[in-house]
Amino acid sequence: MLPEELRAALDSALSGYSPQELSDSVARLTERYRTNAATGGGTHIRSRADVAAYAAYRMPATYAAAATAMRQAAVLTPGFRPGSHLDVGGGTGAAIWAAGETWPSIEQVTVIEHDPQIIDLGKRLARTSGSLRGATWRQASVRPGLDRPVADLVTMSYALGELPQDKRPEIVRWLAAGAAMVIVIEPGTPAGYATVAEAREVLLAQGLSVAAPCPHDGRCPIQRGRDWCHFSVRLPRTSLHRRIKAGTLSFEDEKFSYVAATTTPGERAAARILRHPVKRKGVVSMRLCAGEEGISDVIVSKRQGDLYRAARDADWGDGWPVPAETDAD
Repeated sequence: MLPEELRAALDSALSGYSPQELSDSVARLTERYRTNAATGGGTHIRSRADVAAYAAYRMPATYAAAATAMRQAAVLTPGFRPGSHLDVGGGTGAAIWAAGETWPSIEQVTVIEHDPQIIDLGKRLARTSGSLRGATWRQASVRPGLDRPVADLVTMSYALGELPQDKRPEIVRWLAAGAAMVIVIEPGTPAGYATVAEAREVLLAQGLSVAAPCPHDGRCPIQRGRDWCHFSVRLPRTSLHRRIKAGTLSFEDEKFSYVAATTTPGERAAARILRHPVKRKGVVSMRLCAGEEGISDVIVSKRQGDLYRAARDADWGDGWPVPAETDAD
């Protein structure tokens, strides 16, 4: 769920447009995105209505993915208390809202975004928050070596994959400069996972350690082209959200890939659940990523007591306390 302040501010920003206007803008944005993805380059957003439609269409899902990734990282680094946050390619500010909810210690916030119309809406939304109204918004295209403030927490969500592939490693090194934690989030697609996996390798080479989702700093055991590491978060749709997306369900599932790397690692989860656990009477089947053990499919049965009860409550993306606890009988 979006924070109440953000939800109210977003509703107010959208009130100047009819649902049909927003729906039409979403359709145009989707078509432009597909065309530009096929041809390379191009500008998706061209008007204030496009910005409003983009915020209505994507901000709830982007916030949900960022908040989920940040909560996982926060659980595993309880001593991390960032005082400053730099969000790169920040759009309308979903990640700074998620970070503020996760780490109330943040006092200084900087957003780098290239589109002035998106910045304008992001600023208007942030002014409704007591902790974000003082955020600095900087209009700039992301590039290696761009002047930027040093920050404890540096995030880049749904933006790295839109940059030229040959520039991404240098961008990730630039993100990590002086940061105590770096979080990169991309769509939960094979391409998005590949972008995150490459960023992970660069962050490890920079001396950082993975806090989440990986329970290790070794090479990712997933074979490229056969599978990909991604997670899912379910978020509610408002009636307006359903209309502009031409959807009928009261919810949607946002799939995302991410990595959170830190200079001061805490105690990592022994394993990470990579798929929805399959829960049947008396048994729970799970696919785990578990460090040196790699990927394993495990079964936890009722006879395992507390572990079984934990498995019944477990969900896709959660940490798991043991690498591979099975019931062979």
